[in-house]
Amino acid sequence: MSENTTEAERAASSSTAACPLSVVVPLYNEEESVGPLIDTINDALQDYAAPWELVLVDDGSSDDTVATVRKYLERGNEHVHLIELQRNFGQTAAMQAGIDHARGEVVVTMDGDLQNDPSDIPRMVARLLREDLDLLSGWRKNRHDNLIMRKIPSRLANRLIGRITGVRLHDYGCSLKVYRATVIKNIRLYGEMHRFIPAWVATNTSPSRIKEEVVKHHPRRYGESKYGISRAYRVLLDLMFVYFFMRFRARPGHFFGRIGLVMGGLGGLILGYLGFIKLFLGADIGNRPLLLLGVLLVVVSIQFFTTGIMSEMITRTYYESSDTRPYILTQRSQAEGLEDLPWKMPAAGGG
Repeated sequence: MSENTTEAERAASSSTAACPLSVVVPLYNEEESVGPLIDTINDALQDYAAPWELVLVDDGSSDDTVATVRKYLERGNEHVHLIELQRNFGQTAAMQAGIDHARGEVVVTMDGDLQNDPSDIPRMVARLLREDLDLLSGWRKNRHDNLIMRKIPSRLANRLIGRITGVRLHDYGCSLKVYRATVIKNIRLYGEMHRFIPAWVATNTSPSRIKEEVVKHHPRRYGESKYGISRAYRVLLDLMFVYFFMRFRARPGHFFGRIGLVMGGLGGLILGYLGFIKLFLGADIGNRPLLLLGVLLVVVSIQFFTTGIMSEMITRTYYESSDTRPYILTQRSQAEGLEDLPWKMPAAGGG
């Protein structure tokens, strides 16, 4: 383990974190980093008190990342598993592939660029189990990144995401996260939604079961970052989708209906005003731009109402034609088998 890990932390981690563990690492052109990465993860988990595996997902690398991993596999690292994607699908898809193939009861995700420190994993797993959490997210409190290009945009994004989603974390972008497998495997990640995983988890569990832990963060040793400030617009677009999905997934008609009511109300007020001055004041309203605006708002409001109705029909079809339900039982309720619980029977001789 890392020299920064105290003996007390090591003892607590090894004694508490006694369940199968999967560490998932997406890789893209990390030929220089992947070797030291495997070594540091092996060192960090050498005293882990339960079976564990390392799932490396190559996201269509164009360098020697896969060849480097295969060299390590030839050295007897049977617990290291390599998944190769056909092409570069993006970090979110690579992470989803790793989670799908993870077999542990607890799943850890982290970056492959050596900026996350594997020595934090045992402590985080121990806390997840000790406090009965569903997600423990890393917080890079002392972040070693460029101030203008990375730190400031990240801070602004974290505040905006927390305000809109209601899941307030200091660091949404940290890839080092620890999950209950039963929770994360119920979530499907698409596009570039990996940065919103805490918000997605909050759709399946209580926000009180989502916490964060201060973790170490190192300067990038090899290569260049695959991300920059240019992704800001994608974050905003994804955030709009997350907001809609979290608030209106089971009732999309309410979302479109609100917009339709506002526009229809404004259009009705405008047309009512124009009708009043036409009928009672004799004013000419035929050439007024306000008339066109009022009619346009009413027409658009009808379109939003229609979209809401169609969305409700699609949502109901989705839930009724699949096994998906608009709720999720806790693990305790699933284990108790609610369908087998006894009934209160009527008293004998009652009539």
